[in-house]
Order: sequence, then structure tokens, then C-alpha cells
Amino acid sequence: MVCEQTDNQRCTWARGDDALRAYHDSEWGVPEYDSRALWEKLMLDGFQAGLSWRTILHKRDAFRDAFDGFVPERVAAFTQADVDRLLGNAAIVRSRAKIVATIGNARAYLTMAEQGEAFAGFVWRFVGGAPQRGDGEHVPTQTDTSAALSRALKTRGFKFVGPTIVYAWMQAVGMVNDHASDCFRRDAV
Repeated sequence: MVCEQTDNQRCTWARGDDALRAYHDSEWGVPEYDSRALWEKLMLDGFQAGLSWRTILHKRDAFRDAFDGFVPERVAAFTQADVDRLLGNAAIVRSRAKIVATIGNARAYLTMAEQGEAFAGFVWRFVGGAPQRGDGEHVPTQTDTSAALSRALKTRGFKFVGPTIVYAWMQAVGMVNDHASDCFRRDAV
């Protein structure tokens, strides 16, 4: 049996929208160790730059359709015709720079894999392989760790991976537990 939690027991940002509430309650902050899933979530956080997560979350299924399920091997093979197709897709964020970056990031991801560097192992190394716990009160927009990971990703050819984007992604994939101190999910993840 699942017990419904009241809004005052959730992180403030997850209140007032059913999709955000469901995302918060089942996904946000849950440690993710699958390389492909980590890459997909990083790409979605890149699309969020300058927008709200609510916007991206509501378009997530359309993004998955448009980017062939975020299978890096498929995305890496996208051509200019695919870029044009995506720019015409009103169901996603139509930013040429973000679309081109996602294709390039798929290629960077595959290069890492070809060189024997699993994406999950690489990123989790930055937090010692285990989730870091925030204080539950003050949530930074970036940290020294997100800045170091951002630099390392950029060195490998990734784009739209600045320290703020990377920190938001680290929170989403459970590398950092920044649930509020009174949130019912804080001790659950």
C-alpha cells in the first residue's frame, strides 16, 4: 500500500504540479548507475538551460521520441537532416545549439566507451562512488565537484555541461541528496 504524502512533507519545488510531484516522489535524487540513463538525463538537463525543469519534464516523452530513445549509437548517427527535423518539432525545445550539442555528446559518450571508460563509473568517481548528502537547508547552484566534473566532461568533448547544469543533474541522478530536511524522500534515497 502506498501512502500519499502531504505537500508540506515534500521539497518546495515539487508542490503544485502533478508531474513534478510524481517525478520528485519516484525519480529525483534516486541514485542512477546505468550509463545510458545517466547520459539521457544529462542531455535533458542541458535542454533545461534557461528554462524550468517543469517544461522539460512535460516534454520528456516527446524528447525521447525525437531522439530515438536517447540511444547514443542512434543519436551519434544523426545528420543535418535530423537537425532540421528536430528544429521543426514543436513538441521539444527547438534550440539548434542544444540539438547539435546532444548529437556531439552522443559521439563523446561513445568515444569514452570505445576507450574503455564507462560513463557511469567515470561520473560516479567524482563523488567517491556514493551519494553525497546536502544539509537539507541550503542548496547551492554549483559546487567545486560539479565544476570539476564539468571541466572533465568538456575535456572529453561534451557541450552544455556547465557547473550549474551538472550540479542540477547530480541532484537528479542521486549523486547528491539535496532533499529538504523535512522532505519525506530525504532519508529514503
